[in-house]
Amino acid sequence: MTDPESFAHHDADLNKQALAYHAEPRPGKIGIDVTKSASTQHELSLAYTPGVAEPVRHIHADPENAYRYTNKGNLVAVITDGTAVLGLGKVGGLASKPVMEGKSVLFKRFADIDCFDIEVDARHPQAFIETVVRIAPTFGGINLEDIAAPHCFEIEQALVEQLDIPVFHDDQHGTAIIIAAGLLNALELQGKSLAEARIVVLGAGAAGIAAIRLLLALGAHRDNIFAIDRQGVIHVGRQDLNPYKFGIAADTERRTLADAMNGADAFIGVSGPDLVTADMLASMAPRPVVFALSNPVPEVRPALAREVRDDLIMATGRSDYPNQINNVLGFPFIFRGALDVRASKINENMQIAAVEALRAIAHEPVPAEVLAAYDGLESLQFGPDYIIPKPFDPRLRERVSAAVARAAIESGVARAPYPAHYPD
Repeated sequence: MTDPESFAHHDADLNKQALAYHAEPRPGKIGIDVTKSASTQHELSLAYTPGVAEPVRHIHADPENAYRYTNKGNLVAVITDGTAVLGLGKVGGLASKPVMEGKSVLFKRFADIDCFDIEVDARHPQAFIETVVRIAPTFGGINLEDIAAPHCFEIEQALVEQLDIPVFHDDQHGTAIIIAAGLLNALELQGKSLAEARIVVLGAGAAGIAAIRLLLALGAHRDNIFAIDRQGVIHVGRQDLNPYKFGIAADTERRTLADAMNGADAFIGVSGPDLVTADMLASMAPRPVVFALSNPVPEVRPALAREVRDDLIMATGRSDYPNQINNVLGFPFIFRGALDVRASKINENMQIAAVEALRAIAHEPVPAEVLAAYDGLESLQFGPDYIIPKPFDPRLRERVSAAVARAAIESGVARAPYPAHYPD
């Protein structure tokens, strides 16, 4: 499935199935589940009036009691303004609802976290910020989703500063964490270090900028990272840069994607289809790493990439190729760990802890139940076609959540102790 026609045929069939999946037998993908018995008059009197009065009094006396008597500690808001929905762009809040419901499904399926999806009609970032601040007392955490750059940076920063619960823009940090874990493992296999690697990042939106920031925190050298937007290389001499792009600008004479790719050790694409040519691939350094993450059509198709370079390690955003860079490897377990120690935020220490946990899992033997979840997959071991764990790996919830929880405690943002049921 590498040519345009086969991509289109596959997607047409998938689209038809997706519409039926969303519509039948009951519209949508999520609902409300009552967690306590309410089958008798007495139980109803406990569930509502007069029984609710006593927990109300306790929460009024000490707001922390909300974590004991309500679902706040296991409830995350998946919130969007619909300005950057998948590859569909600014479709608005209502049209984004299937995506937000889908995100809620993943939270529940992989980390048993309950979610409300909330689609906000806000024309300006400040209106969105004010809306989230006002509804935040309901939740134990806020997952921001599909918000366009550069407003996403302003929105997240304001909410982190104003709220005392974790606020996490998954399109930024979730993507960056999975990219970083995969890239570090791929560079290791190629005999290269992050500190010395020359890296090209095509796409300077939320994911691209966050990935660069995290890679720098992990030890990448600022002068070795070239970010590319529609105007070319983001360099310090450009006069059209917003503060977020200026923060990743390189001091370089390179101006085009082709210039940047020449001699590069790694390419990270978070942009659009078919933007990398065979000549660009050929110009990369020996043993390159290519992460072509545009979905459904990558920046360079795997068949072309492997035809040009038989020494590369490649990842995509698709599930039908090895090394899928998939956010579901991160956000459910990052929130699980943060919620379980009542973290006030998800900081850089916690993000780096998630990266290292993901890296380590990929180095270890793969459980048989993971292989059984994938048709035709008989074995997996750390190597060029397995640099990042599979989403159905049961170790993710235990190991990533625990690493995030420990990092929260060690960095001073946790308000509850390390859970007794977590691994030592």
